[in-house]
Amino acid sequence: MRLYAAYREAVGVGALELDVNGEATPTAVWMHLLHRYPELRTLPAPGFAVGDEYVPGDHPLREGDEVVLIPPVSGGAVVFVDLVEAPIPVQDLLDRVRHPHAGAVVLFLGTVRENTGTQRVLYLDYEAYLELARKEMDRIAREVTERWPVLGVAIVHRTGRLEVGEVSVAVAVAAPHRREAFEAGRYAIDTLKVRVPIWKKEVWETGARWVGATDP
Repeated sequence: MRLYAAYREAVGVGALELDVNGEATPTAVWMHLLHRYPELRTLPAPGFAVGDEYVPGDHPLREGDEVVLIPPVSGGAVVFVDLVEAPIPVQDLLDRVRHPHAGAVVLFLGTVRENTGTQRVLYLDYEAYLELARKEMDRIAREVTERWPVLGVAIVHRTGRLEVGEVSVAVAVAAPHRREAFEAGRYAIDTLKVRVPIWKKEVWETGARWVGATDP
């Protein structure tokens, strides 16, 4: 582990070695550190880097990997976006935007509903232009930080097959006051639906169709 700025001061050292039981991911490492060093709980959740590259919280780690905790840049809000095939780690998103100056955290979860009109949905299949989708999600998140005095924005979308009831998209926004948090969260999800190249296929008992951005 390498730690910088406030994380280094909270832990007391700039580097340390950790053994993580079970699934080894940057998020698992962060949770281990929170348990071991309670002072970290007063700080916003970090970004992660491995091998001098930014990685998502569920990035699989190998023995010997060096995980770097990336503090928010001075004067800027935490911004995190991702596209994942596995279930969205909602608590991880909340941890990422959490901030001691936040008076409100708004969380939006889009879920797969069972019925569309008269059709009974069996499952949804999401497909994305991954590279462009990530870039556009990042642009939207940064637009949020420019329009509202937010402290953190996290946006994650699923791809692949999702069953009824599963979370397809999650948006978390932290701000000093609830009005800004609600407005920023609504802008993020509404804009994502229009601009990000992600498509969904509804599969019913009687057939299937690809749903466009203008569909309900």
